[in-house]
Amino acid sequence: MALWLWSCLVVLIILFVQKTQSQQVLTCNSSPKLKFDHCNELPKLGSVLQWTYTPTKSTLSIAFAAVLPSADGWIAWAINPTSTGMVGAQALIAFQEGAGAVSVKTFNVTSYKSIEPSEIDFPVSNMSAEVVDGGVMRLFATIKVPPEIGTVVNQVWQVGAAVEGGVPLVHDFASDNLNSVGTLNLTTPSGSGGAVAGGGDGGSKQKKRNIHGILNAVSWGVLFPVGVILARYVKAFEFGDPAWFYLHIGCQVSAYAIGVAGWATGLKLGSQSKGVVHNYHRNIGIALFSLATLQMFALFLRPKKEHKLRIYWSVYHRGVGLSIIVLGIINVFKGLDILNPDKKWRNAYTIALIVLGVVAVVFEAISWVRFIVKKKKSKRSSRNDQTF
Repeated sequence: MALWLWSCLVVLIILFVQKTQSQQVLTCNSSPKLKFDHCNELPKLGSVLQWTYTPTKSTLSIAFAAVLPSADGWIAWAINPTSTGMVGAQALIAFQEGAGAVSVKTFNVTSYKSIEPSEIDFPVSNMSAEVVDGGVMRLFATIKVPPEIGTVVNQVWQVGAAVEGGVPLVHDFASDNLNSVGTLNLTTPSGSGGAVAGGGDGGSKQKKRNIHGILNAVSWGVLFPVGVILARYVKAFEFGDPAWFYLHIGCQVSAYAIGVAGWATGLKLGSQSKGVVHNYHRNIGIALFSLATLQMFALFLRPKKEHKLRIYWSVYHRGVGLSIIVLGIINVFKGLDILNPDKKWRNAYTIALIVLGVVAVVFEAISWVRFIVKKKKSKRSSRNDQTF
């Protein structure tokens, strides 16, 4: 298939997977002034917590507000008495259950894989929730906090896009979702914002995710297409043979090596994140690694030009190469959806693909012009020979 065709396909893929992301950020100033002593602007997911702690009764009254990811979404706030993460969290989750009714249920989170409504370790009363303008949901409750926990508690908050059968479905695994944990000083004076700490080893895992994303974007998303461009167009020029072959091999072998490193980091992340599975992204990654490994064998199976099997080898080599390029680009965008980095990174990769597509189209046009000119010269030469 001509390179300009897959260049057009790349543009279609970009238009299909590119999305504009915007997130409303709640603040204490923009939130309604409810009857609570303190207010925290939580550092992730643009959410806000208002609360009043009564030491004599050891009760904590809260109003947690967050922007719903979708109309059928859910919000959650929890205290984790045993760790800083999700497992062990004693959670309150609010969602709509049909006919506009909003419910709040308690969940003792014991696994990343699935959760079910259950009693939690703390007595809870006055649970309610509401949806207000702008797709914002607010969750209210009064929690009896055991005195032995102290006045600094581990808090976890979260949002999700869907509910099924009265059970919230898994949330996104973007950076904000993975790091929406911290500590809350129940007695912090109003206006100081409270003490919100980092998310344990979330920063370390995020670095590994970033490394995984960069390696795979460079490999499958950039170097492999560059290698194809070099193979198709450099050899069209007289000076390009056999330089094109060594440039092509060097680029593709480098892309494969970097891709293997990225694939290995993905496996490592998967083993460290039990219950966190991105099926679509993972399956494409497995297909990419398999096809790229098959493509490396093409270097050793390449018949000579005059061999009768050369045409079949060319079809296999080009078909597998095109599949790698298309799947690689799709999976880079799927990875960006998971990582959810600053919009500039998605834009930078999109621009890089557009540049590669334009380069391919320009060189395709030059190749056709040279082909037509060469064909005309050949015809004129043939006529001149016939004249003599």
